[in-house]
Amino acid sequence: MNEEQTLEASPLGSDTAYVNEYDASLLFPIARQLNWQTRGIERGVLPIKGEDIWNGYEVSWLNTKGKPVVRVARFHIPASSQNIIESKSFKLYLNSFNLSRFETEQLVIDAMTRDLSTAAGAPVAVFLQHPDALEEIKPLEGVCIDELDIEVEHYAPDASLLKNTADQPVEETLYSHLLKSNCPVTGQPDWASIVVAYKGKPISREGLLQYVISYREHGDFHEQCVENIFMDIWERCEPEELSVYARYLRRGGLDINPFRSSHLESAPHNRRLGRQ
Repeated sequence: MNEEQTLEASPLGSDTAYVNEYDASLLFPIARQLNWQTRGIERGVLPIKGEDIWNGYEVSWLNTKGKPVVRVARFHIPASSQNIIESKSFKLYLNSFNLSRFETEQLVIDAMTRDLSTAAGAPVAVFLQHPDALEEIKPLEGVCIDELDIEVEHYAPDASLLKNTADQPVEETLYSHLLKSNCPVTGQPDWASIVVAYKGKPISREGLLQYVISYREHGDFHEQCVENIFMDIWERCEPEELSVYARYLRRGGLDINPFRSSHLESAPHNRRLGRQ
């Protein structure tokens, strides 16, 4: 199937019966290559490492006595995996545990690890935490560029806004809370904070902020937006090293946090922000 046919076949935007008995078949994988394929680009040759971190806040099952157990889940899906997992199908899958009995928590972890790894086409790491064991909310590290006084004219991605300002290399981390994109099927808004850490010629902060804002009416999956942003900065500004990390707000009890890097395999921290 091509990208359009795949999206039409996904649970997004369609009425769905909610299942509360364990069902791995609810997971709907989408090939990461599809979006790049429409542009004639082979994703495998792109200088992209990283992972997608999903946090699940609505995870529950029954013990053998029928008593509910509640946990907060963290899922690490490598960026090198063949597929992303469509978010509504992920939610439906997690809901299917609600009236399912498991003898131990480890059996739940084992089932999720097996099912998600099969859907993603690569090993997925699963962690469950008691709600009282969650880390404190922390702000992002680096320089926030949101208060720059800029003119904004573009609300569709425009890589020409990105440029260098000097030749002397720097190493810095910039971030913005102004990233917004839209679901490619339903058009619902997806809100995020984004961190750009790089080493190389200074990147225009004004241009970077204008570029981030230019995604405001763009429809795409979280993972693809971050890969597009990474590649646009990589090609336009030519840094020696680059990492892009987006922390999206949760929807349906799930938040998705894609991390893409030229040199790092995993995100530096699963840092939950105040609005997450």
